[in-house]
Amino acid sequence: MNSNVSYFFCGIGGSGMLPLAMIVQARGASVEGSDRSLDQGRTPEKFDWLRAHGVALHPQDGSGVRAGHTVVATGAVEDTVPDIGAARRVGAPIVTRPELLSRIFNAAPTSIGVAGTSGKSTITGMIAWILHLAGRAPTVMNGAVMRNFADADHPFASALIGGPDLFVAEVDESDGSIARYDPTVAVVSNISLDHKSMEELRELFGGFTGRARTAVLNLDNLETAALVQTMVAEGLGEAVVTFALGNAEADLSAHDLAPLPAGMTFGLTDRATGRTREVTLNVPGAHNVANALAAIGAVRALGVEVEAAVAALETFSGIRRRMEVVGTTNGITVIDDFAHNPDKISATLKTLHAFEGRLLILFQPHGFGPLKLMKTEFIDTFVGLMQPDDVLLMPEPVYYGGTTDRSVGSEDIAAGVRAAGRRAEALADRTACGDRIVEMARPGDRVIVMGARDDTLSQFAQELVSRLGAKAPA
Repeated sequence: MNSNVSYFFCGIGGSGMLPLAMIVQARGASVEGSDRSLDQGRTPEKFDWLRAHGVALHPQDGSGVRAGHTVVATGAVEDTVPDIGAARRVGAPIVTRPELLSRIFNAAPTSIGVAGTSGKSTITGMIAWILHLAGRAPTVMNGAVMRNFADADHPFASALIGGPDLFVAEVDESDGSIARYDPTVAVVSNISLDHKSMEELRELFGGFTGRARTAVLNLDNLETAALVQTMVAEGLGEAVVTFALGNAEADLSAHDLAPLPAGMTFGLTDRATGRTREVTLNVPGAHNVANALAAIGAVRALGVEVEAAVAALETFSGIRRRMEVVGTTNGITVIDDFAHNPDKISATLKTLHAFEGRLLILFQPHGFGPLKLMKTEFIDTFVGLMQPDDVLLMPEPVYYGGTTDRSVGSEDIAAGVRAAGRRAEALADRTACGDRIVEMARPGDRVIVMGARDDTLSQFAQELVSRLGAKAPA
């Protein structure tokens, strides 16, 4: 990366763009940007923070782009985006976010790439916290706010600014950009249907692990377990570290899992030494135990002792919007959660149903495309994991315009869930869903706000707490 270049980030407020912009700025480059949310007046506090930290912001109409900029695009480079059209006119070079991130990542002498359908942000945050406490000064690119690093001056702590020698990044397979990364350590939490076909995913993840010095893989997932077998067959078995829940064949395994109201306890067995340690996490769910094993495997590959990793994880406070309790009022708890695909939804519902209480589930799909691709899987997940008195409420998917196929909507999912005997409603918009939740909620309920690609979901969850608090007891 050239620190003398002036970078213009198109969509700078996005979960993948903001932390990259902060890392680029920390390396001495000038950073400017635009964002549609800024133009629409959404999440103003984020843009105020960016301005306060030296980032010049412009309308997303092309007016901010000038010769001398390198324009960073979120993904597909489309001339219909005003900033991209302006870059073409003035001759400014254009680079995608994955291209820029992979250049910085691959330039680091040591790197950890965290991939998988689910768990990436949490595993990345766990690795960041362990390495930080171990004094390794990592630079970290995450797709979500790491609560251990968030404070009054850094409320959007999805990046950790460290040295140039150790880089940790969440790596995305949904756009195929995982193929750009050459990690020292490759972590794959799980592989399941999400944005691409299984055939494409197998090729992408296989290449990613094959390029790494060490691959950390989950034996509990059929696809990642198959990756282990492939690497062993290719003579790369020494490069593999495996983890699993309850499987003593794994290099790192967890046993005797017990849920706590806001965490988990388990026994961690290290097959190399035969030693078992008792571990307490302050994040709930069996999926977070698996995430912890993945993080321990990754840092151990860089020489961090298991004891140090475990001690750090016991003070890990989680990732924002990962089953984050927003508030409890009138006996009703509101939880904000990033779950947006069947695997993530499944993990959340299983964790919440470890304790009694009805769930009022607001699920805002993050796009029409994923809803169509995974229609059957969404229905099966809700039907299989909702209790008879749970209620699913769905507004239409997030839609910011364009030519997306909108043939499958929220009512298609709700109808499938109802047909199987569970309660589900598709309403006109999120406001109507909120009204319905306030109408139905009673003491003992837990309201879960699920969805991605929309920062205003957290604001919506906070508003629900206020509205439920003002509601007269039934």
